[in-house]
Amino acid sequence: MDSVGFPLSVEPIAIYVDDVHLLQFSLNLEHLLAEFYLYGALGCGLDKVAPELVMGGPPPIGAQKANLDKLVSRIIEEFGYQQVGHIRAIKTTVGGFPRPLVDLSASIFAKIMNNAFGYPLDPPFDPYANTLNFMLAAYVIPYYGINTYVGANPFIKGWKTKRLLADLLGVAAGQDAVIRKYLYERADYKVYPYDHTVAKYTERVSALSNALGMCGIKDEGIRVPPYLGAENRTTSNLLSADYNSLSYAGTPREVLRIVYATGSEHVPGGFFPKGENGKIARELLLYHYKS
Repeated sequence: MDSVGFPLSVEPIAIYVDDVHLLQFSLNLEHLLAEFYLYGALGCGLDKVAPELVMGGPPPIGAQKANLDKLVSRIIEEFGYQQVGHIRAIKTTVGGFPRPLVDLSASIFAKIMNNAFGYPLDPPFDPYANTLNFMLAAYVIPYYGINTYVGANPFIKGWKTKRLLADLLGVAAGQDAVIRKYLYERADYKVYPYDHTVAKYTERVSALSNALGMCGIKDEGIRVPPYLGAENRTTSNLLSADYNSLSYAGTPREVLRIVYATGSEHVPGGFFPKGENGKIARELLLYHYKS
């Protein structure tokens, strides 16, 4: 035991090689979220806020300032700065790579919503048009970060990287909870000018993620049938979780299938038109280009 009662680490190695690759994999989503939040709240991204973290990577495509109300603007600005800290912490601990090319254009989110509902929304969904649209767009992305960290946890061996993963996961889960609570409180609101409620949007987006990931149910909307509710006793679903109300774990392959929006970890697209960076993602892309 140490001086405050915690057991001393039995693992003498701070960072294993495989730890590096798993945590660097998460850098891609951290970069994506940093640009989305910073641009949404401030109208600028990492190139202005923390240019030293970009490492020569290309600027994001289509990111822009959103028409947010004052409360949500403050929340999203804080989220953006939190993502900057995450990127810095990962790169300081296990090293990193240049910012990947990320596409945050309105057309990408419009395509996702079209695919979620199975037909083109008219007019096309615009994530930057207003606060509710932005929070629905935010619902699309952060949960994959939680899945990634939960999925990586059993394979992280070093004490230093275990600590970093836990620290990252805590804040990622908190961000996701804030977004879900905002939408949960507005579950029955109609999303103007469409004839769909907020709850329906979350249901359809989560169903699309599950279909693309080909991993069963690992993402759930803010309302669910009773057999998916906590202890099968509720249809409310403020937090997405499994039968025992534990977080779902995602593998890199599953996450890539979703964020690429192609259903294949070998075929880039979606938010990452040229694919993600890092050893894990690039090796999977290499398989595609060789085949």
